Amino acid sequence: MAVSLREYRARIKSTESMKKITRAMELIAASRIIKAQQRANAAAPYARELTRAVSALATYSNVDHPLTTEPEDPTRAAILVVTSDRGLAGAYSSSVLKEAERLAEKLRSEGKEVELFVSGRKGEAYFKFRGRPIVASWTGHSDQPNYDVAKEIGATLIDAFMAGAEEGGADDATDEVHIVYTRFRSMLVQEPTAVRLLPLEVVEGEEKPEADEVLPLYEFEPSAEEVLDGLLPQYVQSRVFYALLQAAASELAARQKAMKSATDNAEELIKKFTRVANQARQAGITQEISEIVGGVNALADAQAAND
Repeated sequence: MAVSLREYRARIKSTESMKKITRAMELIAASRIIKAQQRANAAAPYARELTRAVSALATYSNVDHPLTTEPEDPTRAAILVVTSDRGLAGAYSSSVLKEAERLAEKLRSEGKEVELFVSGRKGEAYFKFRGRPIVASWTGHSDQPNYDVAKEIGATLIDAFMAGAEEGGADDATDEVHIVYTRFRSMLVQEPTAVRLLPLEVVEGEEKPEADEVLPLYEFEPSAEEVLDGLLPQYVQSRVFYALLQAAASELAARQKAMKSATDNAEELIKKFTRVANQARQAGITQEISEIVGGVNALADAQAAND
C-alpha cells in the first residue's frame, strides 16, 4: 500500500508541474492575441484603400491584365495552406487541413491538378508524411508573421501564375491560386476559410452609392497598364499578409483555449489523485492498526495458554 501511495504522490507532483506549464502557455497566448488583433486592425486601412484603387482600375479602365483574366479551360490550381509551426493548439491545424483537403477534392473533381504551397511546419509534416509533393513551404513565423514573408509568398504565387501567361498557356501553367487559412471571428470562434486569390476577384465593398451621389473620376499616370503592374502584386501580397495575421490570431486563440482546457483537466486530475492517495493512506493506516491489534491479541492468547 505504501508503494501505491508513493506512486500517487509522484503523479500529483508531475501533474502540478504540467499544470504550471499549461497555465504559463495560456497566459502567453492571451497576451499575444491582443497584439495580433492590433496588427490585423492596423493593416486593414491599407488593404481597404488598396482594394479601392485596384477596383477603380478594374472598373474604369479597359486593360486586360493576366492577373485579372479568367482562363478559358483551367487545368491546374495551386493551394496555399496556412497552418501553425507548433502544436498544443487543439484542432487548429487539423481543421484548416481538412478544409484544404475538401478544396483539393473539389478541384480534382473539376478536372484540375492541384499544387501545394504550405505555410507552417504542421502542414508541411502532414503532406510529407502522406507523400504529397510540396512546391514551396515557409516556416518559423506562424504566430508572429511579418510582411517580408507575405511578400515572398505572394511573389512565389504570382510567379507561378504568371509563368503560364508569359508562355502562352503552357501545359504546366497554374491557372488558379487559392488560399486556405483560419479566419478569426472571436476568442471562441475561428473559422477555416478558402479564398481564391488568382485570377483576382476585386470587390469594392458591400455598400452601394446613393442615387444622387457623384462617383469620383480617376486619371491614371503614367498609364493604367503600368499602374496595374505595380498595384496588383501589392494587392496579392496584402491579402496574403492579412490571411497570415488572421491565422496568427486564430492560432493564439486556439492555443489559449486548449491550454486552459489542459489546465482545468490537470486540476481535476490533481483532485482525483489526492482523493485516491488519501484513501490509500487511510487504508494503509487501517491495515497497520489491524496488524498491531492482531499481534496484541495473539500475544495475549499465547500468555493465557502458558498460564
